[in-house]
Amino acid sequence: MTFSFPGFWRRSISLIYEFLILLAIIFIASFIFHLIFRDANAVYFIPLYQFYLLIIMGYYFIWFWTRGGQTLAMQTWKIRVVTVDGNRLSSRIAITRYLIAVIGILFFGVGLLWAFVDREHQFLHDRLAGTRIIKTLDS
Repeated sequence: MTFSFPGFWRRSISLIYEFLILLAIIFIASFIFHLIFRDANAVYFIPLYQFYLLIIMGYYFIWFWTRGGQTLAMQTWKIRVVTVDGNRLSSRIAITRYLIAVIGILFFGVGLLWAFVDREHQFLHDRLAGTRIIKTLDS
């Protein structure tokens, strides 16, 4: 199956837009978390809060990736994530992609920088999870 891959700028702008959406999600999720756990100085607070945000962000990405392959930012910029053979992501593949992406970003963004050396300009987490970013047909 032949795919058309989005250019560097389309992907970069989509990442910036995704970051802004995630900020809004994190803000709302943080507000709810702080309403429930009022003692921000407790020993358990910081790791519990970080794990909670990791789960919230994961739910956002995995839900969208498994139901059409596009987050809100990806819909706007006409890109989609699919398996290497062009199918919709299963929950297992979406979770794998998310966890590998988190690790790649935490290691100084190497997962994103990989796109500069990849022959199809795919991110490292796409290579390792067996997925790819493609242009949608209506772009």
